[in-house]
Amino acid sequence: MDIRTEMESLATADGLMPAYVCEPVGKGPHPAVIVVMEAFGLNAHIKDVTERVAREGYVAIAPDLFYRFGSPIVPYEDVPRAIGYIQRFDWSALMAEMGVVIHHLKGRPEVRGDRIAVTGFCVGGTIAFLTACRHASSIKVAVSFYGGGIGADTPSAPINLAEHLQCPILCFFGETDKMIPMDQVRRIDETLKRLKKTGEVKVFKGAGHGFFCNDRSSFEPTAAQSAWDTTRSWLSKYLN
Repeated sequence: MDIRTEMESLATADGLMPAYVCEPVGKGPHPAVIVVMEAFGLNAHIKDVTERVAREGYVAIAPDLFYRFGSPIVPYEDVPRAIGYIQRFDWSALMAEMGVVIHHLKGRPEVRGDRIAVTGFCVGGTIAFLTACRHASSIKVAVSFYGGGIGADTPSAPINLAEHLQCPILCFFGETDKMIPMDQVRRIDETLKRLKKTGEVKVFKGAGHGFFCNDRSSFEPTAAQSAWDTTRSWLSKYLN
C-alpha cells in the first residue's frame, strides 16, 4: 500500500512536540495507531515501524517524547544515556502528551476517531500499557512490546491500573530478557485474568529485550515475525 509521510508539531503544555505521521494514500477515513518509541528516541527504526503500520491501512503517528530534552537520538550501545532520559520523565506529563496525540488524531478528517490503537516498544511498551489505562475510553486495542516495570511489585506499577482497561491488550516479552523478570510477566498475566480483561501475554522462548528491533544485536527474527503477524491480526480484528 502506498503511503505519504510528514513531520508535524503538536502543541503541548511544555512546547511543540514533533511527531512522525504516516498515512495511506487513498480514500479514508482510516483507523489510527499511535507508535511509541523505545528509550533511544524517534529514530530510523521507529519511523520504519510507523511506515509498516501505515502500509497495513492505518494512519500511524510516532510522537517524539524526548522533545523536552532536545529530541536526541541515542545510539543503541549507549544504554546508560537512554536510561538517564527515562529517569527524567514526568509520567503525568507523558500521559497528558499522549492525550494530545489522541486529540490530534480525532481532529484529523482522514482518521476514524473511534478506532484508535496504541503500540510501543521498550519504555514505549510501558507507555502504551499506561495509555490504555489512563485514556481507556479512547483506546480500542493496545499492543505492548517488552514494556519494563509494568508488572513490578510497587505501588506505581502500571499493572495496578489494569482495572481501568476497557480495550483488549496484547503484551509481548522475551524469555531471556534480563531487564524484565519473569515473575513480573506472570503478575501481568495473572492480574489480567483475575480482572477478566480481554488480554494475552505471550513470551517468546530464547528471545531477549529488544527482540523486535532489526537494528539491534538483540534482534530475533522468528520472534519478531510472529509478534508482527499477531499484532497485525489484533489490529485488524479490533480496529476494522
